[in-house]
Amino acid sequence: MLFKLGQVVATPGALRAIEENNLDTWSLIQRHVNGDWGCVPEEDKQENQLSIENGYRIMSSYQMNEQGDKLWVITEADRSSTCLLLPDEY
Repeated sequence: MLFKLGQVVATPGALRAIEENNLDTWSLIQRHVNGDWGCVPEEDKQENQLSIENGYRIMSSYQMNEQGDKLWVITEADRSSTCLLLPDEY
């Protein structure tokens, strides 16, 4: 683990999408906490590394299906919580 997750929560939309796409939530969380940021641009990957070192917010994005729908995982800067959400719920 590269950082603490805090309380892990999910929005109603994310929970629906996880179920509809038969996703393994814990696998995504493990990827996130171990530095596999998913499908984010290179500059966001670099920003996540800085965020780990400096205590800023960390964000991953994972493709859920062949249509390209995304699920975001965001850990707050104070590491009090990690939220799974859809981009349009941000």
